[in-house]
Amino acid sequence: MDLQPASAEVRKVDLSLALPYPDESFAVVYHSNVLEHIRPGRAEDFMRECARICRTGGILRVAVPDLEQICRLYLAKLEEAIQGKPGAREERAWMLLELVDQMTRETSGGAMGDWLKKMPPSLENFVFSRIGNEGRDFVRNQRAPGPSGSAPTENWWKRLRKLWLPERIRLRRQAESIGRFRLAGEVHQWMYDRFSLGELMELVGLVEIKVAAPGESRISGWRGFGLEIDQDGLVHKPDSLIMEGVKKQD
Repeated sequence: MDLQPASAEVRKVDLSLALPYPDESFAVVYHSNVLEHIRPGRAEDFMRECARICRTGGILRVAVPDLEQICRLYLAKLEEAIQGKPGAREERAWMLLELVDQMTRETSGGAMGDWLKKMPPSLENFVFSRIGNEGRDFVRNQRAPGPSGSAPTENWWKRLRKLWLPERIRLRRQAESIGRFRLAGEVHQWMYDRFSLGELMELVGLVEIKVAAPGESRISGWRGFGLEIDQDGLVHKPDSLIMEGVKKQD
């Protein structure tokens, strides 16, 4: 399921609404980097829906950015930067982006996207150790040669009109643009650590809740699905907290 499916095999679903499946439909329910995009006041309802469509004894597996890991690494890099360790200043700056950028950005990609476009090669190993294959793919696409010719420029008359717009109209349009973007699903609405995510999973009726590594699961044949780790052993999202729980009997 996805709000904006990129494949005909993916069903278009708005996860802020009830999930379009009967009770106890699946032996496994899995979502990765979804929960943090749902407003905190709606997170319990969404997780209850996930538990509802999971069979008794079935497994719910959740992956989210790991707030604890990000905070610990940010503080470590902060200390290294204060001590003058080579490269630590830039690594601390990246960790700060991990912590706040996707909650505060007002345009797609945000400061993270800008950073990745101009990232020096000396930082690649550290950044890719944090964001995995997605980061590698993004940087590879940015460095790929584009079509020949200059990039289209904005019409000069449109630029003049922007300058002539009364301030109140300009600010209103800017606010509307930012509001549309922030409601479109890209920004993080909340972040979780193993304590808060575990509490939420317990609240919706899961038991035997535990942290899992990308390549391990109680789900039969997990690694073969290639959802978190590829055939070469590369983890798709190394910055993730992954937790599993079992749906208990009512």
